[in-house]
Amino acid sequence: MIHRARKYDGRAGAQAPRRFVFLLLDRFSMLCFASAIEPLRLANRLLGWRAYDWVLAGEGGETATCSNGAVFHLDMGLDEIEREDTVLVCGGVDVQEASTRAVINWLRRIARHGVTIGGMCTGSHTLARAGLLDGRRATIHWENHDSFLEEFEMVDLAKSVFVIDGNRLSTAGGTASIDLMLRLIADDHGEDLANTVADQLIYSTIRTDQDTQRLSIPTRIGVRHPKLAQVIQIMEQNIEEPISPAELARTVGMSTRQLERLFRRYLSRSPKRYYMEIRLNKARNLLMQTDMSVINVALACGFTSPSHFSKCYRAHYDTTPYRERGAQGSRERG
Repeated sequence: MIHRARKYDGRAGAQAPRRFVFLLLDRFSMLCFASAIEPLRLANRLLGWRAYDWVLAGEGGETATCSNGAVFHLDMGLDEIEREDTVLVCGGVDVQEASTRAVINWLRRIARHGVTIGGMCTGSHTLARAGLLDGRRATIHWENHDSFLEEFEMVDLAKSVFVIDGNRLSTAGGTASIDLMLRLIADDHGEDLANTVADQLIYSTIRTDQDTQRLSIPTRIGVRHPKLAQVIQIMEQNIEEPISPAELARTVGMSTRQLERLFRRYLSRSPKRYYMEIRLNKARNLLMQTDMSVINVALACGFTSPSHFSKCYRAHYDTTPYRERGAQGSRERG
């Protein structure tokens, strides 16, 4: 049997549709974009009238290519919009390059008119670069968290799946866009409609701005040992000034030998090695996503000696930090 979608009697004709302008940056994420636009389509269908409109915008006004190679035809360029519009900047890979001067200037101009503006996935980086998140809470994809913190000290960066701070919105990317849009739909038309949209999406757990974007440490490492999870959390929170294995062991009430055995049993490596891998992973993110000097990257990741940093980096990634930075530049130019 086919069940018809529930209709929501409402304010059809009593108010103009709320319009969303999706600013598609070069190599934007299709998932974060689709996860934002589909809840609006379903809300219209369930209401039985057009409560939401949307247009696709981008520099040049012709086409935009997402990170998987799909091409979208745009409705407009960087044109004038209404103050009542909501602009959502959809970012993806290489957001620094995609945040062109024209895009930055356009965002600053519409912000002066009081437009509500959001950053989806790495789109938050574009907003921050335009100075639109200074003194505000915001979020960004966890992979870009470290580089964002280094570059934008005036932003109160959270690890939530989405953040609403006044007329500034931000999401961590991916399916987090669904959570934000469900929140906006609930604010506009009530929780019942938002919940039914979620059901249509087979989205069984609606997250709030209090939910964090990453899996818990036990889930991530596939091991449910409370003391192991506690030690790894301490490691991740102390990258610039690493803590010795002896101090880590004391913090969780173990001996150094017990800590060694715990890591060997569950992760097949020593605590020192695991800690090093965490630090090197952050270093690689900073090299790939920021313009920080190699020396400053080394210091930010707890290496006081550039030569020691280079040696450890080469041993782990089979290349030097300097070559990694050069290879990234070549990829961007290509």
